[in-house]
Amino acid sequence: MQKEIIVIGAGPGGLASAILLASAGVKVKIVERLPVIGGRTSSIEADGFKFDLGPTFFLYPRVLDEIFGAAGTSLREEVEMVRLDPQYRIQFGAGGKLDCTPNIESMEQQIASLCPADAPGFRRFLAENRTKLAAMEPCLESPFLGWRDLVQMRLLKMLPMLRPHQSVDGYLKRFFKDERVRLAFCFQSKYLGMSPFRCPSLFSILSFLEYEYGVFHPIGGCAAVTRAMERVARRLGVEICLNEPVEEILFAGRRAVGVRTGADTHRADAVVVNADFARAMERLVPDQLRRRWTNRKLAGKKYSCSTFMMYLGVEGTFDLPHHTIHIAKDYAQNLEDIESRHVLSEDPSFYVQNACVTDPTLAPKGKSALYVLAPVSHQHPNVDWSRDKARFRNLSFDKIAQAGYGDLEKRVQYERVITPADWDHRYEIYRGATFNLAHTLDQMLHLRPHNRFEDLDGMYLVGGGTHPGSGLPVIFESARISSRLLLEDLGIPAGHIDSARTSSGSKLPDEKPGLLNAMAGMFGLNSKSSL
Repeated sequence: MQKEIIVIGAGPGGLASAILLASAGVKVKIVERLPVIGGRTSSIEADGFKFDLGPTFFLYPRVLDEIFGAAGTSLREEVEMVRLDPQYRIQFGAGGKLDCTPNIESMEQQIASLCPADAPGFRRFLAENRTKLAAMEPCLESPFLGWRDLVQMRLLKMLPMLRPHQSVDGYLKRFFKDERVRLAFCFQSKYLGMSPFRCPSLFSILSFLEYEYGVFHPIGGCAAVTRAMERVARRLGVEICLNEPVEEILFAGRRAVGVRTGADTHRADAVVVNADFARAMERLVPDQLRRRWTNRKLAGKKYSCSTFMMYLGVEGTFDLPHHTIHIAKDYAQNLEDIESRHVLSEDPSFYVQNACVTDPTLAPKGKSALYVLAPVSHQHPNVDWSRDKARFRNLSFDKIAQAGYGDLEKRVQYERVITPADWDHRYEIYRGATFNLAHTLDQMLHLRPHNRFEDLDGMYLVGGGTHPGSGLPVIFESARISSRLLLEDLGIPAGHIDSARTSSGSKLPDEKPGLLNAMAGMFGLNSKSSL
């Protein structure tokens, strides 16, 4: 009899899992709370403007290409991708800028304009992190279900190279003296919702990935990727039920056997949870069934920052880069405001996406779709968004002018704002922490919720709340890990998941073939998420 699997959530992790499971001959049904697929990787469309809701950077496409390969297609066939050069512009509140490019000579010249002594450090940084990334390969392709896995993965032998107790910023001092140059290679820790002054040094690989493998824009935005995943899943026979919130996961003893929604009851041989981890546990699983991840323990965990978002449909176009990142003059204070004091900074860092300079399909002719993001604290009593939203919005418009956009507000024809309170209440993200559980040393590898969920039987996790962590490439890798475990537990061959790594024949634009497979898994956005 054909096995049946329920996937809760049609985000990128749920869609990737559905593709891999359906490719193995399993009957898959996705149950999604919202009326659209994609979760945080969906889009906002209004008045002819189109915006990505969450992730706007697409890194290391090979992971998704290999998942498509398991389904008999390729990323190139499904989505048009453009590699960006410059990847992004970094503007420093302390003065100076970098148009970050994969062209090594040009990048060295730009670094030298900020600090001549730092220019030679760029090649040394690339060489060392190339070795570090290769050494991390086994950790990113395999589940971590306990201490035994930690030892077997040779991680202990790698500790001298990984420098786990050193921050990314501390590690970068070996290559760069100028604080601004170091920030250019460690602001990526915000992809994980963390400060580079606290984020473990192994995440220096984040910026290396961008220079080695590129920053891509999918035509139509990152939401075009999840729409392509939906098409592939449906071709494989996956049933997708939209606008059907799951109200509880059904159990026989401690084994998940299906879900109940307001509309129906769906039985299954296993359940894959792609919803926000902490919120799903609170809402869908009785507390008494959980041992390691009770409500009390969830409340005591460390969570990432959140984001304040502005989606602006604007009259006119801008001769500015696709991505601009403005780093506050006192970046350390800005991060302290976010992570420790939980207050809104008067001088925030922020990010502006001007995607129409690359992709005119996102706005009517002669107009622009601008995406603005400022990292802020997750939900905390110190910030009342019903009171503070208007003030921070006005501050954001003032700051955008510093990125070269001038007096933008009077040109706005469409506007939508999303605060951490919205992420929490509308999008069901625990505390509005858009990057999930923080990626601290005590919440990584086997100390993160396991892909085969350790508290219950027949339940598997995918997404930013499980191993390897947050970001689109990492979420795709979590789907491979979890799907492989699920199929093995059901006695179904899972060889197609791994064979796609070597058989995927479509070379992606400007990408080097073969190497590292899932390496970006642990370190991607955007997810994301963007910044």
